[in-house]
Amino acid sequence: MICVETPTEATLLEMGVSQWPIWTKEISEFPWFYDSNEVCYLLEGEAIVTPDQGEAVTILAGDLVRFDQGLSCTWKIVDPVRKHYNFF
Repeated sequence: MICVETPTEATLLEMGVSQWPIWTKEISEFPWFYDSNEVCYLLEGEAIVTPDQGEAVTILAGDLVRFDQGLSCTWKIVDPVRKHYNFF
């Protein structure tokens, strides 16, 4: 499952997002499997994530996104992505 929301600054501070590692990726397309839960916050870019068993979800700068463990999907980076991420 993919859950997208637009967080407040207070939420980001409470979660400690600015302390999370940063991942970047150029325009590309690739399969991905989540072997643990991940929450990420997009700082820049745009991506379309399509679960193997579901509909495409567009994520944009400013989105806080949760990916559930066990999700198999395809990432299509439309505009280079820069994001904070945290596995749990």
